[in-house]
Amino acid sequence: MRIIFTPRAERQIDSLHAYITEKASEGRADAYIARIVTFCSGLGTFPLRGQQRNDLLSGLRITGFERRVTIAFIATSEAVLIEGIFYGGQDFEGVFQDEK
Repeated sequence: MRIIFTPRAERQIDSLHAYITEKASEGRADAYIARIVTFCSGLGTFPLRGQQRNDLLSGLRITGFERRVTIAFIATSEAVLIEGIFYGGQDFEGVFQDEK
């Protein structure tokens, strides 16, 4: 199953990479982002994991990664669409409610 990152998710990954690079190092940022991308790739194998959040967006699911990241995604029969990568308690609910 294909994994597709939305432009928002790509921007969030870029921002997270820049933040970690500034606070730690580029090597740590590269490694952390690689783990997130690998985790997201695994959603293609088991796309129905996580908590359903149809109240925010039809088909939206939420799952955690390493206790610091919340990944928002939608699984279809053809692909998993990564809708957002939220770090350190960012308000993912507010983002999706604002889009309603």
